[in-house]
Amino acid sequence: MPMKPGVVFYFFAITCLLLCSCAPASQGTSEPPATTIENKGSDTIVNLALAWAERYQGEHPDIRISVTGGGSGTGLAALINGTVDLANASRQIKAEEISQAESNGIQPVEYVIARDAIAIIVHPDNPVNELTLQQISDIYSGRISNWKEVGGEDRPIVRLSRETNSGTHVYFLETVLRLGKKDDKTLFSMNTLLLPSSEGIISEVRQNPNAIGYDGLGYVPADVKKIAVAKSAGEAAVLPSVDTVNDGTYPIARDLYMYTAGEPTGILKTYLEWILSPEAQQIVFDLGFVPVK
Repeated sequence: MPMKPGVVFYFFAITCLLLCSCAPASQGTSEPPATTIENKGSDTIVNLALAWAERYQGEHPDIRISVTGGGSGTGLAALINGTVDLANASRQIKAEEISQAESNGIQPVEYVIARDAIAIIVHPDNPVNELTLQQISDIYSGRISNWKEVGGEDRPIVRLSRETNSGTHVYFLETVLRLGKKDDKTLFSMNTLLLPSSEGIISEVRQNPNAIGYDGLGYVPADVKKIAVAKSAGEAAVLPSVDTVNDGTYPIARDLYMYTAGEPTGILKTYLEWILSPEAQQIVFDLGFVPVK
């Protein structure tokens, strides 16, 4: 039976209302979804990476950069597993990590994004002002266990280190504890206290006049004491600074890295180019690290 015109109009109106209710509420006014860059890894780099991300997002509101720490090993593992765009590392990627990545079809590409000094730090009341690399190695290996053996008071040395997944830990082991000797198997003393963060080492040094620790220069506050380091006995001891890293006189300095899975393209390539720009490298300097340009 043919419908009356009023009934037809009623069904037409109901249909329009249903279609409108199913459409997104913000249709016609929404912006395109932001593109996200996942950035994970080194705790040494995390504050720098956060500062870069905040500045870059402010200038590029269509980009979101997610930054997390966890250590260089954590970031590189995420790169190997294909779950991160940028891996931060305070050490170079290892040969076995490259092999693992390649077995997953990933070719890591390395970028040096800043430089850093590793500062040796003690409590401000500790009278020791300088140490040689050999003395620092002997302290951390357990061959020296009392401050009086290096010109300090008769006090036991409390050794502080980052945990083993930290790139700073690996760098310190290979460069300081083993003095750069590839065949050296020296290990940290068994009673070395392993701490999960730079902040943990700083906090313990502040409280404990017997403690010695090491940390990236950009993390060292004014209320702990930096030790001047000599390459060997009889040479001048040098305090860590931007200038002494650049002129090569401070002996515990290193490059800081970002790794991508293959050659970056698109927004990732653009972001890495910005990181190496004068604007981003000024942030490196402002945070106490050493610019690469």
